[in-house]
Amino acid sequence: MVRGAYVLARVAVTVRVAARWLWWLGILAAGIGVFVPSLLGRRIGVLAGAALFIVAAALAFWLRRKRYVTLADAATRAPKSVFLQDRRVTARTWTGSRRWWLLLAFLLAIASSAVAPAAGGLLLAGLGFGLWAKAVWLGRLERSRDVLLWVRPESGKDDAAYETTGPVAGDAGPGGSRRKASAAVR
Repeated sequence: MVRGAYVLARVAVTVRVAARWLWWLGILAAGIGVFVPSLLGRRIGVLAGAALFIVAAALAFWLRRKRYVTLADAATRAPKSVFLQDRRVTARTWTGSRRWWLLLAFLLAIASSAVAPAAGGLLLAGLGFGLWAKAVWLGRLERSRDVLLWVRPESGKDDAAYETTGPVAGDAGPGGSRRKASAAVR
C-alpha cells in the first residue's frame, strides 16, 4: 500500500445493510411467529407487533441523527491515497462481524412468539424500516451538501470521523443505494 493509504466505507451503506437484514429477518420471524401457539393469542400478538413496529421504526429513524449531522459538519476531504470500499465488500464485512447477533435476534423474535405471536418479528422489521428511512435521510443530506460521507470501517463509535468525496465516487449513490449504470458513466 501507499504510505498513509487506508480504506473508507460509505456511512449510508452500513446503515442500509443493517436495515435490510433487520427487515427481512423480522418479516420472516413474524411470518413464522403467526403460526406458533401462544399465550396471548394471534390478534393481540399482531396488534402489539404493529405498535412495536411503529415505535421501533420511529426510534431507529430519529435516534442519533444529530450525531450524523455533527460528524458530517466536521468531515474532512478524503485524500487521494485512500481506497474506497465497494458496497458488496462493506455489506459482507458488516454482516460477517454481526452474524451471531443477527441470528440471536432472529431466534429471540421467534421465541417471543410463544407469548405474543409476530410481535418480536415486527419489532425487528420496524427497526429495519426505521434504519432504511435513515439511509434515505442520509442520502438527502449527502445530496444537499453535494458530497458522499465515508468512514474508516475499523473505527468504533467513539473515534469515528467522517471524510467526504465528490458525489460520483464509489459504486453507491447517495443514501447507499446501487448507483445506476448511466449515472456512473457521467
